[in-house]
Amino acid sequence: MALLPHSIIQDEVTTFKQEALEKFGSGHALRSPPHITLLPPFRSNQTDFSALQAFASTQQLIEVALSNFDRFGTRVIFVNVLAEQSLTDCQQRLSTFCAEQFAIPSDPRPFHPHMTVAFKDLKKAVFPQAWAYFSEKTYERLFTATAITLLIHTGQRWEIQEEFPFDHPKPLV
Repeated sequence: MALLPHSIIQDEVTTFKQEALEKFGSGHALRSPPHITLLPPFRSNQTDFSALQAFASTQQLIEVALSNFDRFGTRVIFVNVLAEQSLTDCQQRLSTFCAEQFAIPSDPRPFHPHMTVAFKDLKKAVFPQAWAYFSEKTYERLFTATAITLLIHTGQRWEIQEEFPFDHPKPLV
């Protein structure tokens, strides 16, 4: 389960993923839409996630700030997401809800929001060059997350299965 940015940011982050493939041979990140993971991949026989709409309807819009690039060790390069409290709170509430409602175990790792650009097939030998390339780039964007997105793995890639919109105040007229 994830938050997806609007299409312009998705296109920009996909361009970074394409650069990672063309320049450094790392294309695995292209197998999913640009997203911020709220719950890591899980297996479930559950086919009805409609309770997620009830959960999502209790959530407010989340302002998300993207700020340049960062890395996990020498294997993952990502667009850095500033961990605002509203984002962290949403992830924690969703994790608790899914554990209780669907028996999806909570991730023991701390939540570190990010948008992956290169991983898995990024070779350690080329990591220094890839990191030098992306760490020199400036990338600052803001977007408003409006829904939780359920992604499903097709065997080849991650695709959007369903979106669960947040409840948010309607504009004053």
